[in-house]
Amino acid sequence: MIVELNRRSREILRHIVDAYVETGEPVGSRTVSRRLGMSLSPATIRNVMSDLEELGLLVAPHTSAGRLPTEAGLRLFVHGLLEVGGVAEDERDAIDARCAARGLTMQEVLEQASSLLAGLSSCAGLVVAPKLDRPMRHIEFVHLGTGRALVVLVTEDGLVENRVVEVPPGILPAHLTAASNYLNARLTGRTLDEARADVLREIEEQRTALDALSTRVVEAGLAVPAMGEGASGLLIVRGQRNLLEDVTAISDLERIRGLFEALEAKDAMLRLLEATKKADGVQIYIGAENTLFRHAGCSMIVAPYQNAKEQIVGAIGVIGPTRMNYARIIPMVDYTAKVVGRLLG
Repeated sequence: MIVELNRRSREILRHIVDAYVETGEPVGSRTVSRRLGMSLSPATIRNVMSDLEELGLLVAPHTSAGRLPTEAGLRLFVHGLLEVGGVAEDERDAIDARCAARGLTMQEVLEQASSLLAGLSSCAGLVVAPKLDRPMRHIEFVHLGTGRALVVLVTEDGLVENRVVEVPPGILPAHLTAASNYLNARLTGRTLDEARADVLREIEEQRTALDALSTRVVEAGLAVPAMGEGASGLLIVRGQRNLLEDVTAISDLERIRGLFEALEAKDAMLRLLEATKKADGVQIYIGAENTLFRHAGCSMIVAPYQNAKEQIVGAIGVIGPTRMNYARIIPMVDYTAKVVGRLLG
């Protein structure tokens, strides 16, 4: 449709969307005239706005003289008129610092990323974390002091996850090494779930050639839960309250409540984000463009992130009102996904 619009129409539509994103209010011809800085009268602008309304790109709410962009208008703006810049330096520094903080597990990194995106965008941040129950390359136990050990899990595709487990008092480095060697001989190329039954059977039949303390360490390692639940992984959502900021009517509240229920159920969101893995780069879903937001007046910006082998293993993004600041948030989501991917590497 954008080819059907002349330069004047495109500029007027762009300024209407920009003003709407800033205020959330209907935009009048005088406002557009001031923003354009062109020698166009409000009457001329009103005529163009009427044409855009006939094309389904604008709508006049109630008796207001101003116009609002429709979802079709927003999609045309985002995919054809939007000028996306880079990430502001302070935002880039905040993303780097929060995601790369020392001592965080991979799941904690993803939780930080989701919370940070929620705060920076004033939307809800979301992450689909990869399920850790995948073929293993290496497992190692590191002594942390009396009664505690760190389990370092490395998958075949390069994902690293650290978990703290309880171990019996009196554990020595030799016990941890023996447990690591034993599990590595049986885990390589298999998932924890696949190896668990065989290892537990060997322990029960006393065929491990391990002493009692090393056996307890092995059992602790096998008890480590996978990072994600279900086939697609773990859904992390932060900042849902931000979605209530623009609620002005009971009908709006009901739509948002429906979205919260969908997020709580998680299945629909996981399926939607799973589809992101089949596409390149940042994906933008506006309003009824997807079934999850059909009645919620929301949009989603989401980008996949990769592991060390450049395989897509998860997705990260935001959910917000359709009038979100796309120009600012799109590069922010893209940059955060790249930071998470680097950390996985």
